[in-house]
Amino acid sequence: MSLFSLKPEPLVGIDICTTAVKLLELSKAGKGYKVESYAIEPLPEKAVEDKNIIELEIVGEAISHVFKRAKPKALHAAVAVAGPSVITKIVTLEKDLSEEEIKEQIEADPAQSLGQDIEDISIDVQIIGPNEKEPEERIDVLVVACRSETLDARITALELGGLKPRVVDVEKYALENALIMVAQNDPEINEDETIALIEVGATTTSMSVLGDQKIVYTNEEMFGGKQLTEQIQARYEISYEEANMAKRNGDLPDDYETDILEYFREDMAQQISRMVQYYYAQSSYGKLSHILIAGGCASIPGIIEQVNNKVGGHVTVVNPVASMSIASRVSKKALMNDAPALMIACGLALRTFD
Repeated sequence: MSLFSLKPEPLVGIDICTTAVKLLELSKAGKGYKVESYAIEPLPEKAVEDKNIIELEIVGEAISHVFKRAKPKALHAAVAVAGPSVITKIVTLEKDLSEEEIKEQIEADPAQSLGQDIEDISIDVQIIGPNEKEPEERIDVLVVACRSETLDARITALELGGLKPRVVDVEKYALENALIMVAQNDPEINEDETIALIEVGATTTSMSVLGDQKIVYTNEEMFGGKQLTEQIQARYEISYEEANMAKRNGDLPDDYETDILEYFREDMAQQISRMVQYYYAQSSYGKLSHILIAGGCASIPGIIEQVNNKVGGHVTVVNPVASMSIASRVSKKALMNDAPALMIACGLALRTFD
């Protein structure tokens, strides 16, 4: 035991998605975790598109608002990059190279390692371990490359919002962190089982399959909650922001359920069913024991029953904070409602404890 052992620098997880900025702060509570603060701030249409920040000042202001509302203890933040501007690849190199030497070698000729020539990129590496075929001579290395402008936009937005950037992660790995934690804390999920997380975002629906404590399969389709928002906007002749807020708060006319929501539920269940069928057709990894639904649309009343009718099996709404204690200043009702949309923010907040 170290006499002067230090606690890790606390971080808030900041998820910047198409429709909102989400903040989650966690602390250790015994062997588990505690939600210290959280908040969600909606974003106007087109402030973020295709995982890229378009309106820096607007996003920075939203981060400032979410920070002031949540009042986290931490001032440092973990944020994620994603989309076509991010490349991840496992390469095999000589065994005796340090991480710094590996990084220098890849930066000198990124096209050779990444399979494509990209200008103005930032690169990071992580040694995975000995190569399976040549363990005595070579190692496997995870290489992550991101366009510098994408990285800089995330960092600048955090700084505009009053936070200090500490960690920039990749969405896939933040999601993997949160999904592993969910699986470990769910008594109904066994360690050797294969589970799927299907996240219905604003414009895309992604499927991530977890097996052997890592994501082994991913797929993404163009379908999301923005379609529902646009239908509300057109039907009731209100702005996009008003439609999005009304959808979140459930503040809509009586005919909304039968004339709009019922059809969207059917479309969403059909989309998820197609993705599951495609997984079985393309992957030989194994049968899915659980299907977890994430994203803002996971909170739509009746959606689990609808998906279960289409897919069958064990279908539930994911809740990354289900096993956590909650600080008294956090509204438990609001948190439980928003929890399915906090998977990436949760994975980022968990970086505090790496």
